[in-house]
Amino acid sequence: MTLVPSRRAVPALLAGVAAGLVLPAAPALAQGLPTRDVAFGPDPRQRLDIYLPRGGASRRPVVFFIYGGSWSSGAKSTYGFVGEAFAGRGYVTVIADYRLVPEVRFPTFIEDGARALAFVRGSIARYGGDPGRLFLAGHSAGAYNAMMLALDPRYLARAGVPRQAVRAAAGLSGPYDFLPLEGRVTQAAFGNVRNPAETQPISFARRGAPRIFLGTGTADTTVLPRNTDALAARLGTAGVPVTVRKYEGVGHAGTVLALAPLLRWSSSVLDDVTAFFGA
Repeated sequence: MTLVPSRRAVPALLAGVAAGLVLPAAPALAQGLPTRDVAFGPDPRQRLDIYLPRGGASRRPVVFFIYGGSWSSGAKSTYGFVGEAFAGRGYVTVIADYRLVPEVRFPTFIEDGARALAFVRGSIARYGGDPGRLFLAGHSAGAYNAMMLALDPRYLARAGVPRQAVRAAAGLSGPYDFLPLEGRVTQAAFGNVRNPAETQPISFARRGAPRIFLGTGTADTTVLPRNTDALAARLGTAGVPVTVRKYEGVGHAGTVLALAPLLRWSSSVLDDVTAFFGA
């Protein structure tokens, strides 16, 4: 088992960012106010926010970011600093809420991501985004969701999204290879599954997947870095282009908090991911 739950530390740090304790209340951060609470489905959790680059957008590349929280917590409003970070680099950035455990279990939280992606692909041109340049990114449980969408073609297919619509995907500090399902967090999210291998991103590391970026901190004790190593090795064997970055001394929350302006000195996550997307 390689997934160690820590359900208090990461949300507390991110709440600090949202409250301005880490990220100061910047003056709209030059990108302008985001478009909030756009519905992509009927459930109250099926809503997304859209962040635009400086000066508006016209056929800009799109980043769809999925936040973490052990599949049981999280809110898009906490991750405005992520939307602003990618918008500041020229990407129309989308952050969507999704339904959570215990109200739902696997695979509903992945299916909500696929549904949101289908909506984005069909609608993002109205906001200045280019649906032909769509990139996935996620942190922690969100990185898991992003990798499942990128690697298991069934989810996008069911949502009516061609697999090739996702140009590349980036996972930060994600759990990709965590059988057996021994912990409370994984049992709550995946304990209903008859074939546990179908819950693992590493099971779907096959030729035909988009380019993959995997970043992790060497000091991560919540989701151990061996998850990144195992998935990268399997992707390489399958012939999938994969880039790995390990951030020395960085913990689990650090890979996403490095996107906040006052913490970008801590690691080169934003530079590395945007250079990898290269749109």
